[in-house]
Amino acid sequence: MDFAFDARTNELRASMLDLVSTHIEPAEATFDAQLDARDDHWEWDTVPVLNELRAEARERGLWNLFLPGEEGAGLTNLQYAPLAEISGRSRLAPAVLNCAAPDTGNMEVLHTFGTDEQRSLWLEPLLDGRIRSAFAMTEPEVASSDATNIATRIVRDGDTYVVNGHKWWITGAMNPNAQIFIVMGKTDPDADRHRQQSMILVPRDTPGVEVRRGMKVYGYDDYDHGGHAEIVLHDVRVPVQNLIGEEGMGFAIAQARLGPGRIHHCMRSIGVAEKAIELMCQRVQTRVAFGKPLAEQGVIRDWIAESRVRIEQLRLLVLKTAWLMDTVGNKGAHTEIQAIKIATPATVQWILDKAIQAHGAGGLSQDFPLARDYASIRTLRFADGPDEVHKNALARAELRG
Repeated sequence: MDFAFDARTNELRASMLDLVSTHIEPAEATFDAQLDARDDHWEWDTVPVLNELRAEARERGLWNLFLPGEEGAGLTNLQYAPLAEISGRSRLAPAVLNCAAPDTGNMEVLHTFGTDEQRSLWLEPLLDGRIRSAFAMTEPEVASSDATNIATRIVRDGDTYVVNGHKWWITGAMNPNAQIFIVMGKTDPDADRHRQQSMILVPRDTPGVEVRRGMKVYGYDDYDHGGHAEIVLHDVRVPVQNLIGEEGMGFAIAQARLGPGRIHHCMRSIGVAEKAIELMCQRVQTRVAFGKPLAEQGVIRDWIAESRVRIEQLRLLVLKTAWLMDTVGNKGAHTEIQAIKIATPATVQWILDKAIQAHGAGGLSQDFPLARDYASIRTLRFADGPDEVHKNALARAELRG
């Protein structure tokens, strides 16, 4: 097995590391100050410093790296993995690179399943970074961990579809620049349980769309992710041309969307963990307790060693998964995708917990990124499917084997 990155990956890595360390990370405080000065905190993508950084990323060719083919950078999953990891070091980096969720998954859906008209109307401005989007699947009234439970109805009426439903935790939707929602609902409740659902494009300004409120994550508003909205859809009418694919394809499209989405989350999370280890090492070498630096305490060294071992194990599993997705496809890599989705939040959460502990009370504060990162990583045990669903499916596959 060859563990070396190819020449193009190394070139992009060097440029990405420089961009993150010399431009993006130093701009985080400026971004917060400029966002605080705005009347609408959800309009985070209009903050001047962010757009300056985006211009720099475009100039360096670090734009839409997640998307294969001519529309994107043409990278494989294995080439993109180390780049996504670097972007995980700063909460601004994915947006700077136009590689932030949920836009990445939505662009992949439109790229793979959208019509020429849909790609012209929505994919092109998303790829250009002119608009944002949201993916509306999760609902408060049903256990959305089983996507076949989705209760939102999409009913055809002549040349239109009428959408009625209640969604929440719709990432990005609080941002008024999230101009298009991909909504999952049922077109035929009597069909086979995996053929009942469809996906449809709902423009934000369509009558009947109510963005009701933002959901907090452990008390955080997640302004710089466009928030997580509760949305009500009441007799929302859209043209039949807004259907993505065919009726009954919604579940299959969701599964196709979530595979790459899961590995992108895992790649970025490794960067979060690396930053946490770095901060922990810096902190314990500058703090003295009981007569010696914390770095000389045995328990602290145990945390650092364990953190390094765990993150190296996780990175190898993620890279193997990326390689399999490139060589045998997402379906062939299904087991590994589930495995990294289970392993990543638990591993990174453990490392963040030790980094927070090493920082003392400071680790709980806004003066370090650790508490915020902990809250964000904890959501990954739900996002794109909860741990228990993935473990159940993985165990079933093992039993069949």
